[in-house]
Amino acid sequence: MISYQEIAIRLLLAALLGSVVGLDRERLERGAGLRTHMLVAVGSAVFMLVSAYGFADVLGHQNVVLDPSRVAAQVVSGIGFLGAGTIILRKEIVHGLTTAASLWAVAAIGLATGGGLYLAAVAATFVVLFILLAVKPLERHLFLNRRPRTLTLTIERTEFTLSSLESAIESADLHMQSIVFQPGDEQTEIVQLTVDRVTPDKVAALIDSLRDTQGVKEIRRDS
Repeated sequence: MISYQEIAIRLLLAALLGSVVGLDRERLERGAGLRTHMLVAVGSAVFMLVSAYGFADVLGHQNVVLDPSRVAAQVVSGIGFLGAGTIILRKEIVHGLTTAASLWAVAAIGLATGGGLYLAAVAATFVVLFILLAVKPLERHLFLNRRPRTLTLTIERTEFTLSSLESAIESADLHMQSIVFQPGDEQTEIVQLTVDRVTPDKVAALIDSLRDTQGVKEIRRDS
């Protein structure tokens, strides 16, 4: 059995490493933020401590075998339920996958800390933080034309036609992903238009085309 001091060190280190990842999620105002990541890391560390040392008193009995990996395996599968709670579908676009993945990674960091693998836990924390902070701008630059964009239009019911909207989209060489009509006041409607295969030049071309489209009163870029 390890000392109480060692147990405290492992739990505090797990909380610290979890907070490092959680701060990035909190900065971006994600559903799972600082406290959630700290709790996942500490909880995983406790599971590992219990699995490795909590059943020491029954060892030595006949036909009793200790397998610490069993509880760790249950943490790996069980964290999926918490991760699934951070994933939502909004406007036909999935959000929260990165936060779910960060929770899964923090659970692994907590297990490593609880098992006494300090170097692996610290190194994994910095790798995860690098992925969350440094890779995101690179990803946006490399895959810019794969990110959908949403425009919110205020239109005149009597003057606007769907065919004119389709013509504007085609002229900008874009593809309409979805369109949602919402009631406005007595004479207007709100149209939420989402397009894909997007680059900044194409978005600008689409906005220019929509400005010349009859019945379009206002254009707002949402994303």
